[in-house]
Amino acid sequence: MTVLTSIMRDAGRHSKLVDITTIRLLLSVDSLIPLPPDALVTPVTFRVRKRQLRGILAQYDALEDGSRELSGEWVVSKKLWKRLQAEWRASQKSPTPPRKHHKERVVLYLHGGAYYLFSPATHRRITIPLSKFTDARVFAVDYRLAPETRFPGPLHDAVSTYFRLLEDLHIPPENILFAGDSAGGGLCLALLMYLRDNEYPLPAGAILMSPWVDLTQSCDSWDSNAPFDIVPIPISGDHLDPVGCYLGPHMERYLTHPYASPLFGNFKGLPPMLIQAGEAEVLRDEITLLAHKATLAGVEVMHELYEDGIHVFQALSFFGGTHNAFLSCRAFVRMVLPLMQAHSPRVLGGEAEAELEHEIDNERARMVRGDGVEASRSSVASAETTAESDEGSGELVTDSADDSFDECSDDDDDDALHVRRRPFPSAYASDPESSSSSRSPSPRRRRYVSAGAAARHLRLSALSIGSTPAPAIRSSASHPDISSLCAQWERSGPANRTITYRPNGGAGR
Repeated sequence: MTVLTSIMRDAGRHSKLVDITTIRLLLSVDSLIPLPPDALVTPVTFRVRKRQLRGILAQYDALEDGSRELSGEWVVSKKLWKRLQAEWRASQKSPTPPRKHHKERVVLYLHGGAYYLFSPATHRRITIPLSKFTDARVFAVDYRLAPETRFPGPLHDAVSTYFRLLEDLHIPPENILFAGDSAGGGLCLALLMYLRDNEYPLPAGAILMSPWVDLTQSCDSWDSNAPFDIVPIPISGDHLDPVGCYLGPHMERYLTHPYASPLFGNFKGLPPMLIQAGEAEVLRDEITLLAHKATLAGVEVMHELYEDGIHVFQALSFFGGTHNAFLSCRAFVRMVLPLMQAHSPRVLGGEAEAELEHEIDNERARMVRGDGVEASRSSVASAETTAESDEGSGELVTDSADDSFDECSDDDDDDALHVRRRPFPSAYASDPESSSSSRSPSPRRRRYVSAGAAARHLRLSALSIGSTPAPAIRSSASHPDISSLCAQWERSGPANRTITYRPNGGAGR
């Protein structure tokens, strides 16, 4: 960890020795780092067409003539793929398709990289376990990067991809989740705000990992955590300054635009969010303010802080908190969203399943092994044979590594109890009826959650409630709106509850 941190920080100090193209090339050579357990990865290319978009994207949408292409990849965990294979084969053999009981989730993933680095392939260390733990098909889009494409180009690509899922693949919005890390997490929030502002359907929820939500860099953790984090401090005017690369000559105009810096936006009406941050990362304070401000706006927020965690620690399999973070993603999808989302997910129709099968299970699909080597098509065929054999035996054979959370039963409701809307899972709160601020609870009806089921995916000794470091402004310069938000937090305390994890507390094993 010390070596990794030093390399990243030094790269920021010696930016004149390298350019963006060279950095992209170096970061693409990542086969030496072991990948998570096996998954099926299928690359996809699609044409961007007019969607009659409104608002800030209307002029860009009008320029589309159907010739521009975007790419991405479907990521499906091996366990999920085996189940889907069995279902698809059963539907082909039976004249009457068997009734489906799974209300499938699809995750739209937006990768991080300061808006000018990385791709879906570099983020498989996140997308593969995300598919595994949430039991969902993940589509990671390769949106255009800065400086070749400035704001709001990446937002346009994200919106186009979302509408492709809705309109072309016929996936209901209530079955879709957004997920993203760093700049991708900020882009997720921008996408949510754009959809809400223009009265488009919203997804079920969002999983935000170390989201970058304030391009003004107004919070003190940019300085106080700089010695510990891997993120180099951007230098204004430098050719590697991500803010300058992303916003270009219109920096002053867009710096605090909610679609570029979501912390300056209005969160009212957005779906539930799981927000994860590392205690040692430079974005810690702005993420704390994000959870606070969103909760004040009535958003259901689950905010988690991981001790010793650096920026996007979820990509580091050796970090003690990574497993807990993905277990929490699974709890959020399985136990929290069914209680909190506005509309329940639906069983995907035959048209949607046919489109997904066509996109995912084809000659371009390949197995990605744990050592990072892409297997041959024969390996995929071998896995298909295994799935067919499992189907014939009446049950799916799964890897024990994929079952680390299966002991948490969805049907364990013996200890159901009343919980107010703000303390998310009741097992996380020492006093479910208490309030961490004077804000009145929403008039929404009380909901129920199983304390027994929610608690068994972690050891409660590995976490504590409400020990968030107070966000503060930088001594050098801070935006007045962020200063005001910090002052409000200090006066009233946080509107949300924060779960703090210790790195080696262990969970689920």
